[in-house]
Amino acid sequence: MATPDFIRELRASAGHQLLWLPGVTALVFDEQGRVLLNRRSDTRRWSVIGGIPEPGEQPAACAVREVYEETAIRCAVERVVLVQALSPVTYDNGDVCQYMDITFRCRALGGEAQVNDDESLEVGWFAVDALPDLNEFALFRIKQAMSDGPTWFDATDCG
Repeated sequence: MATPDFIRELRASAGHQLLWLPGVTALVFDEQGRVLLNRRSDTRRWSVIGGIPEPGEQPAACAVREVYEETAIRCAVERVVLVQALSPVTYDNGDVCQYMDITFRCRALGGEAQVNDDESLEVGWFAVDALPDLNEFALFRIKQAMSDGPTWFDATDCG
């Protein structure tokens, strides 16, 4: 994900120390029940769509914006799927971040799935029984988005 300007400004004074940041994940489903994924340019792996809200931006609005910016798909948020504090991440440059992720289930409204910025190498729709190689973060969120209600779990198992 590209680093927003406001985080670059924070890093100018905070250095590499841990930043606690909001994050959103958008799980977009089309009329056929397929999920929208992108192959990220930084990791070269398939992933769910996500990003960081700008200061003052509502999380659901961020999810809609990120989906359009990365894939050219217009969507509407249907519901919150999961809110979870993630483990800290250390980036190649030494920056450390920890995200409070809010995952949304979204419905596609229109557009043609395509690479729409420099964060993606590919984008596409995938049947949930024919997903590419995804990490546990993505798989768990897709499973949660397909369920009808909240799932309770032991907070010590979160990561």
